[in-house]
Amino acid sequence: MAVKVFVLLLLAAVVVLQAGIGEANDHSIVGYAPEDLNSEERLLDLFHSWLKKHAKAYDSVSEKHHRFAIFKENLRYIHSQNVQEKSYWLGLNSLSDLTHEEFQARYLGTRPHRDPSRLQKTEAFMYADVEAPASVDWRQKGAVSEVKDQGSCGSCWAFSTTGSVEGINEIVTGELISLSEQELVDCDKKQNQGCNGGLMDYAFEFIIRNGGIDTEADYPYMGSDGRCDDSRRKNSKVVVIDDYQDVPENDESSLLKAVSNQPVSIAIEASGRDFQHYMGGVFTGTCGTDLDHGVLVVGYGTDSDGLNYWIVKNSWGQSWGEKGYIRMQRYGPTNKYGICGINSQASFPIKKGPNPSSAPRSPPSPVQPPTACDNSHTCAAGSTCCCSFHLGKRCLVWGCCPLEAGTCCKDHHHCCPADYPVCNLKAGMCLKSTNDIFGVALLNQTRADFHWPRSVANRKARVSS
Repeated sequence: MAVKVFVLLLLAAVVVLQAGIGEANDHSIVGYAPEDLNSEERLLDLFHSWLKKHAKAYDSVSEKHHRFAIFKENLRYIHSQNVQEKSYWLGLNSLSDLTHEEFQARYLGTRPHRDPSRLQKTEAFMYADVEAPASVDWRQKGAVSEVKDQGSCGSCWAFSTTGSVEGINEIVTGELISLSEQELVDCDKKQNQGCNGGLMDYAFEFIIRNGGIDTEADYPYMGSDGRCDDSRRKNSKVVVIDDYQDVPENDESSLLKAVSNQPVSIAIEASGRDFQHYMGGVFTGTCGTDLDHGVLVVGYGTDSDGLNYWIVKNSWGQSWGEKGYIRMQRYGPTNKYGICGINSQASFPIKKGPNPSSAPRSPPSPVQPPTACDNSHTCAAGSTCCCSFHLGKRCLVWGCCPLEAGTCCKDHHHCCPADYPVCNLKAGMCLKSTNDIFGVALLNQTRADFHWPRSVANRKARVSS
């Protein structure tokens, strides 16, 4: 059996390397070696290596013990599936210390359903007469941005939306621009529900109604529900779309034609345990059609064994799957719903021309006044002043946290958002509470601007005159 497992892992590594997915990690392509399961000591060593790799830290010894127990149980499940020599394999990733119930609660978020009476389109499917080629990969054509990480916010619908808009924008304009999921989470509240779920069709409608969407760089992702920044929403409409269209439901041929022309937003059922731990190969696992996760189809092809697959971009970071992607089986006409319901609810944006040539960027006009730290130091508008060095009650050096009502960390170099106020400096994370284990990355403080106090400035002006 040990030889059989070794051969399986070796073949898996060869397949992944040939596909250009990446190199094996320290243990193997699946993050562990079979002998790691042979003793508690080896399991603990593996757990510590995994903690370091994924920058995990826990607030108490009891929490660490609890997560170690979950980690071991997940690893045993992963190994039990890998020895069956399926067309795909499972492995350790950043989700490996979560129970399956925790995974489902934190990472799935396509909950609202389309209202057929309101969203039904009357025009004919625009790609009906297209002849799809044997394979397509929009990553190779430069129409797919890097894999992003939604964190523990159920905002998958926003990432699926921006992915398909980024794709069609690059195809039409030749420019790949990473777009803002946070703007959708914060501002698209008419039907969508931020971190509590949403639907890509509604998000397309928001972008059309709003007259465009901002960039990721200008309106960065925070991984939590926030207040809509109306100044950026109204003044930074960098990429526009004209319309969107639903792919005919439960029709793989139509989805194939659509994907051959542009990346397409889809909803799938991703709540299965194998999906949580997927590491590589063509996924042929058991799943239903209870759609709960928004992702992006960026291509399709056929592997060396003749197994047809979709190339699907996820939003769980690059440690999951094949550098953030999953290849999912294409069934053909034998199953109209497709694997995990992939054919059931697909849609894509329509873009007919260039973006506005003079699309304004934030900060908007009028510009907000800077934040005053004292009578001689200021930070940018919407920032928080943090004292970096004080003498008694007097602050001599000020830093700026690039968030309103941010929390200043004790190391005087970092800060955290108001809704993640606990600075875990060891893990490099901002947490919601001391008992939390997941959060967002620490933000860097910048040096405050110095201005001569007004009385001194006036004196200098009089002397110079």
